[in-house]
Amino acid sequence: MGGRVPAAWMALFMALGPDVRLAAQPAARAQAAAPAIAPATRPDRMLRAADLQADVAILKRTYEALHPGLYRYNAPDEMDAAFRALARAFEQDRTLAEAYVAFSVFAATVKCGHTYPNFFNQSKAVAAALFEAPRVPFYFRWVGDRMIVARSFAAEPRIRAGTEVLAINGVAVRTILARLMTVARADGHNDAKRMADLQVDGTSRFEAFDIYWPLFFPSAAPLVTLRVRGPDGSREFTVSVARVPYADRVASIEADSGTRAAKNAPIWEYRDLGNRMGYLRMPSWVLYNTTWNWKASLDETFHTLAVSGATDLVIDLRGNEGGSDVGDVIISHLISAPVPRQAVTRLVRYRKVPDDLLPYLDTWDPSFKNWGAAAIDAADGFYRLRRDADDDVGGGIAPAEPRFTGRLWVLVGATNSSATFEFAQTVRQNRLGTLVGQPTGGNQRGINGGAFFFLRLPRSGIELDVPLIGQFPAGNPPDAGLQPDVLVVPTVRDIALGRDAELEAVRAHASRERGRRSMIEVGGGER
Repeated sequence: MGGRVPAAWMALFMALGPDVRLAAQPAARAQAAAPAIAPATRPDRMLRAADLQADVAILKRTYEALHPGLYRYNAPDEMDAAFRALARAFEQDRTLAEAYVAFSVFAATVKCGHTYPNFFNQSKAVAAALFEAPRVPFYFRWVGDRMIVARSFAAEPRIRAGTEVLAINGVAVRTILARLMTVARADGHNDAKRMADLQVDGTSRFEAFDIYWPLFFPSAAPLVTLRVRGPDGSREFTVSVARVPYADRVASIEADSGTRAAKNAPIWEYRDLGNRMGYLRMPSWVLYNTTWNWKASLDETFHTLAVSGATDLVIDLRGNEGGSDVGDVIISHLISAPVPRQAVTRLVRYRKVPDDLLPYLDTWDPSFKNWGAAAIDAADGFYRLRRDADDDVGGGIAPAEPRFTGRLWVLVGATNSSATFEFAQTVRQNRLGTLVGQPTGGNQRGINGGAFFFLRLPRSGIELDVPLIGQFPAGNPPDAGLQPDVLVVPTVRDIALGRDAELEAVRAHASRERGRRSMIEVGGGER
């Protein structure tokens, strides 16, 4: 066990990197250190080593007492080594930026997609200090380990969709990717989810690459130097272009989404694709901050499908990590009899939160602080958590009208890692449709989530999410997401042409299926 401590420490220290960590100058740093609870308004604001050590102690106490997945992919001695590595990183004063990176590297070692210093749960002061640096002037996708521009905002016309970025400010893209993978979040060893987490697609004001790239590779220059290769594989060239200010990035996102400023604005889009095929685009299931009646919208969608006589429905979940249990409502319109959810045992680490941790924990539902009689059968450091309405493992989903009786196609990918991953599992388990795209995020060995605390470390002011319910399936399923029924991997050419490879694959399969059925009908039935 002793050999793991220096290895874990070196991995953490090197993740900070020469660009992020400052030279060790204990005396000067101590003199410049800020008061422990002073508002952190600059990324270079100094935090005292003693204060950061105190925050590590609170983090360790909290995760060991409450986190159900802490030892899912790590043995206790491995997590002890990770905590010690984090504490060693704070044996000297650190800047706010350094501290945030160090906590991010630690959280990634848990291998839980819901365990990280959540961008959206940080204080306004921390978010303003760390998350508003200028961005790269393009959206991009990873094709393997190649960074391919999906949309350019650069004034340079040679940078367009399909362009491959080879280096940024003299640093090879593969080096950048390797460094950022140390903070990317995913369940288990699902690296496809980590890669997806590090794409920039313009769906959120805070995307992981936009946050971490300036922290790992800081630069005050207004221009970014790119070494690129054209979409046609032409020769490489180097160009310097302006970075995109944070406010401009947000403005672009709002313009693309139709500015969802209104609390009751629709989040999903339904349209008819022709050939009796309906298409429902669902970029997010995060619905806690909307007054939009999404259940009524789904009812209307399924009514439209019934009236139009649609034979195929495409549900596009690409880029949708999860949120509310929308999947159960969708499934209720696809079935004529109750079907089971994925059979998992739900475990929690506590019945009542220890009193000494309460001052640091925030949540939207105070019942999470005391499960009471819902936490039963204590064993091996866990309690089994009863479901809200019954004690049936896996529960059940009841049918609802109107019902869609045609073929279901679900577009999936590595981002689907929470509620959307669970929906894909239920669709697969009950043979309700066809999964099309790339392997999902999440993990067949189970994920953690369902309920959360927001751990607010008092000295640094940094927040980390604490998932509270662990899902544990029976047996020994693979340490991986779900493989799609129809694997479709977009190519560089697809990106360059703006071609939707997954949707085209669905159209082709649906057409073949219609042709097959027509032949069966003409021939008098299947033989």
